[in-house]
Amino acid sequence: MQTRRRFLAGLSSIGAAAMLRRPALAAEGPLETTTVRFANAPQFCAAPKFVAEELLRAEGFTDIRHLDLLPPDTPVRMVARGEADFNPSYAVSLIADLDAGAALTVLAGVHVGCTELFVHEPIRGIGDLKGKSVGVLALRSPSHLLLTLMAAHVGLDPSTDIRWVTSSSPKPIELFADGKIDAVLAVAPEPQQLRARNIGRVIVDTALDHPWSQYFCCMLTGNREFVRRYPNATKRVLRARAAPCNG
Repeated sequence: MQTRRRFLAGLSSIGAAAMLRRPALAAEGPLETTTVRFANAPQFCAAPKFVAEELLRAEGFTDIRHLDLLPPDTPVRMVARGEADFNPSYAVSLIADLDAGAALTVLAGVHVGCTELFVHEPIRGIGDLKGKSVGVLALRSPSHLLLTLMAAHVGLDPSTDIRWVTSSSPKPIELFADGKIDAVLAVAPEPQQLRARNIGRVIVDTALDHPWSQYFCCMLTGNREFVRRYPNATKRVLRARAAPCNG
């Protein structure tokens, strides 16, 4: 019988063997820079950076910086301006910034589905949001952009069929919990908190429900000029950041 201890021991052995088999870094070409900067956003998607720090040092980076942003600025715009080099970016926001001409290069998917659409009765589907109040932090915020896509996908006109309620204090999740709005797109740990309080019901889980589960939620994005000038450094950042995200 496979015990937890035996499983973890085997997993550790596999990881160690993979490190031993890995080609020498010198064979990949030298790092063009040993400095790398990340936009420091207060989001749960940024958690892998705490693991990636040691992996980045193993890749040869000696100066690893996490730069704070000032709202309403966004991490992806810091990267586009060259104030940071990399950041995992919410896909729908990334699309809007690319359409606006932002100097970004999308490198890899980070993970899928991290949001759930909570509603109050009697709403049973996205089509039932017509005429209902939906809370978002701001128009063109990630939740607003994704909900706009969802509404348009089922034939609603997001600009006229939905009553958008924007609020940063109290947050939309708090308005929903108090019954002041009909729906909210919750991101971890909000879904867990709502379930623990037995508030609302989920009609869309982007980790499970088509077509949203077929797309990446976040993408690792780099400054276009950094990626062009430092291909070896970019490859090693991608390897270090992808491991904790996808492992």
